[in-house]
Order: sequence, then C-alpha cells, then structure tokens
Amino acid sequence: MKLADLHLHTCFSDGTWSPEELASQARAHGLDAVALTDHDSVDGCERMEVACVIEGIEFIPGSEITAEVDGQEVHILGYWLNTRSEALRSQLVRFQEVRQNRVQEIVVRLNENGVGLSEFVVRTLADCEAPGRLHVARALVQQGYARDCDHAFERFLKKGRPGFVSKPRMSAGDAVALIHEAGGVSVLAHPGLYRNGGIIPRLKEVGIDGLECWHTKHSEAESNVFIRKAADLGLVATGGSDCHGMAKGCPLIGRVKLPYQQVEELKERRPSAVD
Repeated sequence: MKLADLHLHTCFSDGTWSPEELASQARAHGLDAVALTDHDSVDGCERMEVACVIEGIEFIPGSEITAEVDGQEVHILGYWLNTRSEALRSQLVRFQEVRQNRVQEIVVRLNENGVGLSEFVVRTLADCEAPGRLHVARALVQQGYARDCDHAFERFLKKGRPGFVSKPRMSAGDAVALIHEAGGVSVLAHPGLYRNGGIIPRLKEVGIDGLECWHTKHSEAESNVFIRKAADLGLVATGGSDCHGMAKGCPLIGRVKLPYQQVEELKERRPSAVD
C-alpha cells in the first residue's frame, strides 16, 4: 500500500534538515508521497522537488500559513500550490517580514527580563527568511537558558510568559482564498491542539477542504473524533507527522503514514491553478 506524510518542515522554516535530507529520510521510512509545508514559505519547494525525483517519491508543494478565526490562531496547510503565483509570493514575503519583526521583539522582551540572548544568535541559527519561536527556543537551549525546547516555550515563549509576542494574522477565510487562488487545497492543521472544536464548522463555512485527523500529537481517540467530524462536514481526512528534523530532539517522520487514498481524495478538491 502506498503511504504519504503531508506535514513536513525543512531548514527553510523551523526544521533542521535540508530538502535533500528530508527526501532521503522519507524514502528510508517507506513513504511514497510527501508534502513540504514550511511555515509561511515555499522557498524550499524547488530543491525538495528535485530531491524527491531522485528518491522516487511523489512531491506535493505546500506551505503552512498562520491565520485566525473568531480570535483563535489556526494553521492552514496549503497543498499543490503554484509556487510561482505572484499573489502567493507577495503575501508570503509579508508574512516573513512579520516573523522577522516578531523575533526581534521577542529578543527585546527577553533582554528586558534578564535573558541575555542576542538577535544575532537567533538569526544565525535560523538562517532562513521565516524565523519563528522554535528558533528562539533552540537558541535559548543552546545558550543554557532552557533544558530543551519544550522547557523554553513553557518558561519564556508561550502566552503569558515574558518572551511571548503575538503576531498579526490574516483571517482564515483570506488564507483559504489565497491557497485556492494559487491552485491549492486547504486543510486545517492539528485541530487537537486548539481545544476548540467549534472552529471546524466555521472553517468549513469559509471553504476549507480538509482536516488533519492524524497527527503525532493526536491520540487515537482524538483522531477518530476528527475522522467522524470530517465525514460529517464533507471534509477530506488527512494527516502528517509535523516533523521538524532534529529541532525538537527526536525526528517525527515515520510516525504518521497516511493511506494514499486520502491523497487521491484531496487531489479531487484541486481548483484550476492561477498564475
């Protein structure tokens, strides 16, 4: 049976592996199709496509876009994106600027609270156009301020902590429209992390195509709940590992292997691509 992982990150956002390393790992774990979903970026897609051709793996260009619905931050996965879309590229550049400014402000706030972390250290570690809190967390661990990334988030970076900085987000409806305009299909990432089941019907109203039912932070019971919810709402049930390479100490690739039938169902939702 063919298998897929539709939620993967590289060093072009907050993963540690290059596209070539990720493709090699995908082949080693028996995956037949993968999607690259770096945060607010498609910069790694060209290299990932070449690497997947070499490894004999089907490649799906994508991105994970930060948005909000009813005041709740949500992550929307876009698949089969036309990475040359001017509208998409322009919006992603704006998102990346927001991310860069947010990292700068996080470091300022940490400094004001006695944490001597430099922005240079974070940006050197990130080495990409879409830095995020995970890069700050890794820098905090590297500099001895936290045991691991989870500890860094708990102590410094989560909401209510000294280094937390909210960031401007587009509406979920606009994010879904942007994905569709770029020829893609849209999926709500890891719904179990939001602890708010009411947002799923709202996202259905704005045109979302699928629901990430299988995820490394979902229990089997949670996955089953989301599978039923997807069926009730006419959404495609999808899944992915959300692997960030070694960023969190242990690679997650291989822990979620989506039946290829789900990929085929998602393909059927593709609109005509818009340049």
